[in-house]
Amino acid sequence: MSHVFSVTELTSSIKEAVEIQFPFVWVRGQVSNLSRPGSGHIYFTLKDEQAGLQVVWFKNSHPFSRQKGCDPASTLEGGQDVVCAGKIGVYAPKGTYQLIAELIQEQGFGDLFLAFEALKNKLKALGYFDPAQKIPVPFCPDRIAIVTSPTGAVIHDFMRVAADRGLGSRIRVYPSRVQGENAPGDLARAIKLANEQNWAQVIILIRGGGSLEDLWAFNAEEVARAIFESEIPVLTGIGHETDTTIADLTADQRMATPSQAAQCLWPQRKDMILDVDEMETALIRSYNNFLETRLQRLHHLSKALGWLSPGQLLQRLDERLDSLEANLIRSARDLWKNRTDQLGELESRIWAKFGREFWELKSTSLDYLEKRLINSARALIIQKENQLSLDFERLTGLDPHGPIKRGYSMVTLERTGLFLRSVNDVQAGDALRIAVIDGLVKGRVEDKTEGSH
Repeated sequence: MSHVFSVTELTSSIKEAVEIQFPFVWVRGQVSNLSRPGSGHIYFTLKDEQAGLQVVWFKNSHPFSRQKGCDPASTLEGGQDVVCAGKIGVYAPKGTYQLIAELIQEQGFGDLFLAFEALKNKLKALGYFDPAQKIPVPFCPDRIAIVTSPTGAVIHDFMRVAADRGLGSRIRVYPSRVQGENAPGDLARAIKLANEQNWAQVIILIRGGGSLEDLWAFNAEEVARAIFESEIPVLTGIGHETDTTIADLTADQRMATPSQAAQCLWPQRKDMILDVDEMETALIRSYNNFLETRLQRLHHLSKALGWLSPGQLLQRLDERLDSLEANLIRSARDLWKNRTDQLGELESRIWAKFGREFWELKSTSLDYLEKRLINSARALIIQKENQLSLDFERLTGLDPHGPIKRGYSMVTLERTGLFLRSVNDVQAGDALRIAVIDGLVKGRVEDKTEGSH
């Protein structure tokens, strides 16, 4: 079964859909059913040949609330052709929709609106409004170029905000007319000059509020082209929140007012201080957590290292050795006792079997054999000592160093290391090594003479 809406649910859904779809529109038509209640709000119907639209113009949106002494709302009357700008809203209690007007202009300005829409469509087709073409506006820039009138109140408002938030940023003003026939050319030239000088990090295009005609310079194609071709990001703050110009649509970033344009560049110092404090707190907390984690890890590793250290290992081995030694002594004592008991038992059994006379005879025989063994061993040792002395004398006679001790010398060839035995073993120029009793003498063969033995 399909979902059954309550009236409130359906109206809320319609309200959300309509207000999202039409956040800001321009509507052209004729005023009828005009009403001015004591609240100061204005209610009327905007109609054309085929349809009608309910319009409410709240008191706080009237121009005189911003421009004292000027009250265009008072000239509004039935039958008048106007262009209304605002947003579509749904009035839930009555289930009706209406236009909540922010700006109402007489039909004389409707032609400007048509020209605005035509240029907007043209530039949109050329990609002037494409988000992919936008250059990010830097946060907290150091060098700012301002394109505006140097004599207006807007520049002073901007500089006041900059002094409070700018944190030492440098600002250059590129003077330009912001209203009138020559204003578009001035604005375009100022933007191009800022790009040629390539000093600024961002270009700010600002102007105070005014009528559609007052702001028309910012709807010029040459201004839009200069913004679009700018290699430096352009930030706009033109008019009031409800004023949207071609320059705003082309700019890399658009703010509702000049003051907001300044505010978006730099954060408030108190906010920065709070951010620094929060980051400091977070840093300290992270550092303490990091340090605590590392200390715990170090403690665990220290305990593990202590358990695995050579000292601890030796201590445990010593304890193990002591335990094994005690076990060995106990086992040896038990073994000795067992073997002693067994030996005593066997001795008793042997004595009982063979008798005392048998063992006395065996003991006498053993003493005799011991004496013979000792005498034979002594004779063998004397024989071996004599043989050793004879062999030593023979080896001494064969010692090659013996003749050296008696005054002779040994000669070896340095290139072969062999003893020199014959004149045929050497050639003239051969190096010789001559060993004598107290050292080594080096020589060289100058000549050789062959002879018979």
